[in-house]
Amino acid sequence: MTSLTGHAADDADANTGSAAGGHATLTLSIDASAPATAPLHDTLRVGTSTSPDGGTLGINSRYLTRDGKPWLPVMGEIHYARLPASQWDDTLLKTKAAGVDIVASYVVWRHHEPRAGTFDWSERLDLRRFVETCAKRDLLALIRVGPWVHAEVRYGGLPGWVVDQMPTRGDNPLYLHYVARLFSQIAAQLHGLLWKDGGPVIGIQLENEYNLSGPQQGAAHIATLKRLARDAGLDVPLYTVTGWDNAVFPRGEVAPVFGGYPDLPWGVSPHMSPPNEVYGFRFASRVGGDLGAQTHSDAPGDADAVAHETPFLGAEFGGGVPAMYRRRPVLDADDIAAMLPVQLGSGVNLYGYYMLHGGRNPPGDMDGQESTASGGYNDVPIVNYDFQAPFGANGEAREVLGKLRPIHYFLRQWGAVLAPCDVYAPDTVSHGPADLATPRFAVRANGDQGFLFFNNHVREHAMPAHRGMRFSVKLASGSVALPVEPVDVAPGTSFIWPVGLRFGSVQLRYATAQPVTRISSDDGDVQVFAATDGIAPEFAFDSRSVATIAALESSMTPAPGGEPALSQHEADGVLVVRPRNGAAFVVTDRGGARLVFVTLLRKDAERLSVLPFDGRRRLILSDAFAFERDSHLVLRSKSASAFDVDVYPPLLQLPSAWQADHANIDASSHGMFQRLRVHVPQSAFDVRVTSLRAPQAVPPVMRGGTANAAVAPLPETFGKTAAWRIDVSRDALDAHGLSNAYLTIRYRGDVARLFSGTELIDDHFYNGLPWRIGVRNVAIDSDAPLMLTILPLRADAPVYLAARHDPLPDSGEQIAELDSVTWEPEYEVILAPNPSSRDVE
Repeated sequence: MTSLTGHAADDADANTGSAAGGHATLTLSIDASAPATAPLHDTLRVGTSTSPDGGTLGINSRYLTRDGKPWLPVMGEIHYARLPASQWDDTLLKTKAAGVDIVASYVVWRHHEPRAGTFDWSERLDLRRFVETCAKRDLLALIRVGPWVHAEVRYGGLPGWVVDQMPTRGDNPLYLHYVARLFSQIAAQLHGLLWKDGGPVIGIQLENEYNLSGPQQGAAHIATLKRLARDAGLDVPLYTVTGWDNAVFPRGEVAPVFGGYPDLPWGVSPHMSPPNEVYGFRFASRVGGDLGAQTHSDAPGDADAVAHETPFLGAEFGGGVPAMYRRRPVLDADDIAAMLPVQLGSGVNLYGYYMLHGGRNPPGDMDGQESTASGGYNDVPIVNYDFQAPFGANGEAREVLGKLRPIHYFLRQWGAVLAPCDVYAPDTVSHGPADLATPRFAVRANGDQGFLFFNNHVREHAMPAHRGMRFSVKLASGSVALPVEPVDVAPGTSFIWPVGLRFGSVQLRYATAQPVTRISSDDGDVQVFAATDGIAPEFAFDSRSVATIAALESSMTPAPGGEPALSQHEADGVLVVRPRNGAAFVVTDRGGARLVFVTLLRKDAERLSVLPFDGRRRLILSDAFAFERDSHLVLRSKSASAFDVDVYPPLLQLPSAWQADHANIDASSHGMFQRLRVHVPQSAFDVRVTSLRAPQAVPPVMRGGTANAAVAPLPETFGKTAAWRIDVSRDALDAHGLSNAYLTIRYRGDVARLFSGTELIDDHFYNGLPWRIGVRNVAIDSDAPLMLTILPLRADAPVYLAARHDPLPDSGEQIAELDSVTWEPEYEVILAPNPSSRDVE
């Protein structure tokens, strides 16, 4: 493979040169020419990997496989017990629409066997029904059976009657007796639902954050747990353990999984965190920094020793962070999204979120949370487990989803290409998390194709602009220099660019836009890309593989100054195309096949869903959250009763032929998209708030616990809270005609709690974010008063709050202020397909 131009080849190994605009050219070089490592097989002893229909799931030393092909899925943690069972189907449909393939979930022992010998698998604890719903919605499942799971639950999920009576987390015979009984119960719940039965359960995780090496402990205990699971009938293709914090496990029996979080709320510092390691590429150990394990070990763990035998799998890359009393970081969407290019570029071949969906602890379990009072390392809310996750505690879709979905779609489309690619480090590597100046990038390649990963975002730390930058990537048969002209990369930018990617017979040398997905249309096979902010999209093709390139007429809008929709030039056998003003273009290969290249602006890519509807997969652009349910298109919009939905390929029938209860829909053209303007009747209800009592002075925040840091207030302290009565009409609580409605509380203080009568239905540690309570997510008794209490936050509290949300500088000695309580509707419109639609592609 040759470089783009002669002078680019001459400069490929140079660090600097002249560039337009007076900036020196910075050429970032990386040698990815060495052959990718061949996978080793049979390095792990797994269970039955073939389903009754002949489908297979496998694992080698490099990646997972599905039906013999490389497979790079996305996994998201959803705790069934933390959601009402009535919402599981809705939750899983939204999960699927977000581009997630596998649902992971803990089995929390204390929830299911609160008293010895009495098991509860009913309602929100109905594991079988949850997994059946996964199967119904074509989602796979990985069940984390513990028995110790952490999950910010008391005793890591072990029942109190176990902890009170026997040694745990080891091969104590009495403990193993009860663990075996638990595993048998889980196996009964999952009977017929394992992969070997044609079901969705492909994996079992054993224990969690296990680094104990005392008597009856160590790697042998994990081997025992695997044996007990298999003896119970939990025969699956994949057995995992968490590999961080010096984890120990038996070699060849389980695959370690890894993770990382953008902040450490389990830390002890009341100050802003230093630059976090999750934003720097890994070229050595897969083991991340502190992930909050409850036990500590100074001995080296086992994860690095088996890195050549097991793939780099993720299970706990933070989709958010938990609320903990002493540290309350607030995340921005880019804090989560920037982790994906870094971790994928570091070799991750399963991207797993913890959490994907927030929730609340089961009603009635008022002492089930992790707390320092019960020997835990952290204090968390009694009820709330929102986690600032992409889907919040009520299931509300958050902004970050728009940044994650395009990468999930990319992995679904090109994961089989990426998975076998090795990781290659640049000539100049960043010196560690605190080095904010050195450009952070990596290449994953396999021969003459691969991907360039770049990140210029570090949470809460200013990154420099990199000016006049180009890349030189050496692949197996030559170097690729990109782009033609140097570019400036702004602070906060991250991206994934293809290098040497093939589209059938068409060879794309590189693109300065991020691949997202492909769909079919009457215009041809459509390749969808997302533009990188501040960098013009540029596509370089091997001219020998291309017959013609022309703008797609339906996508063209007038360009400033009458410029053509496309600019093209050829040099050294490379045809460079730059679409202007959002124009799509058609590439015709030498055999006459048409490929359409569409580049979405980043803001539009963040509004993108790719869903089957009306007979085929379509691009759906909307500010409303979109998902498919039983061939219907469901659109949900929080607060906004009017919104646009852009659809491509356009629908064969106009909206007048559709079903949309109480909605008006107008259709028009918007470039290559069909634009639907959706209007639904507005809903509005007033909320009346009455002050019941003023706050009293609270004592200083205590320090203590195993962390020797700020601990949650004693129960008696809550008698000093300020209190308000909240009156909401029955109609507002019924939310008739809406998918949900939220009581949104904005306040300043320490800990807020909401009671329906005497029942605590939700709580919140103040962090500056609005606190939302879905009326369909908690049990609000319309005949009982709603009461809100706020515990004052002292100015001297040794608690970390983000500076932008810290109310203390202007608050005097303490603060407990209610700013507002509002009722926010979530509108839903359901569109039905035309009965004559063709089969979905």
